[in-house]
Amino acid sequence: MKNSVRLLIAFMSVAAISCTDDVQDRTAVSENTAPVLKTPSTINIALDHNYPNDPATTIVWDKAVYNGTQTVINYNIEFDEAGNNFASPTVVATTTDKFKAFSIGELNAAALDAGFAPFVSSNIDVRIKSTVGSLGALPQTSNAITLTLTPYPAWPNWGILGDATPTGWGSDTNMDYDLSTHLYSITMNMVPGGYKFRLDDGWSVNFGDDGDDLTLDPNGANIPITVAGTYKIVANFSNVTAGGMAPKTYTVTLQ
Repeated sequence: MKNSVRLLIAFMSVAAISCTDDVQDRTAVSENTAPVLKTPSTINIALDHNYPNDPATTIVWDKAVYNGTQTVINYNIEFDEAGNNFASPTVVATTTDKFKAFSIGELNAAALDAGFAPFVSSNIDVRIKSTVGSLGALPQTSNAITLTLTPYPAWPNWGILGDATPTGWGSDTNMDYDLSTHLYSITMNMVPGGYKFRLDDGWSVNFGDDGDDLTLDPNGANIPITVAGTYKIVANFSNVTAGGMAPKTYTVTLQ
């Protein structure tokens, strides 16, 4: 029995020494070298809603370096308004690779998620932030590259045009979309004449009003404006009710 106790004590002592040596041999992880953003070299990228699956650009960086025990390094791709010094960045993608290929649709969605408005040319700073572990420890940030993008909306693009509008029948003025109400609206100066609504700057889907009753009709008559002034126009192109589809409607209010 005594011999067994002695052997157990000896085993525990060796194990304790081994554990101590193991802990001492480990090196705590710490920052060393931040990732270096290499591409894209083309900073003006055309986003065409007709080709969402086509390649837009590939962002490539040199890997970050950390001291100590090897661990998985996570990379966040961040967008922020150019010149904002990443005071309020948005993470648009996360990977453990050293690159991220974006299609046109993915890059457009990233820009919208980061708060950049559709139809507006925006300068967007891009950087890489590396972290280790599931809690995102020891962040290191790369240099920044500025992209120039004009996002397109991720919802149907409705516009208004006509000789009552500032651009006449030659081009549409895009309407704003409210994600909460699902309504489109626009406030603009108008003159006596007519106008219509159309989808994606084309005539294949357009609405007018045959009865001048604030109900939209496919390929309907021009909607009249009789008094010059500033008007707010709100349109409901979905108009889904509990009983099914209701007529598409609009309102026009002189401000």
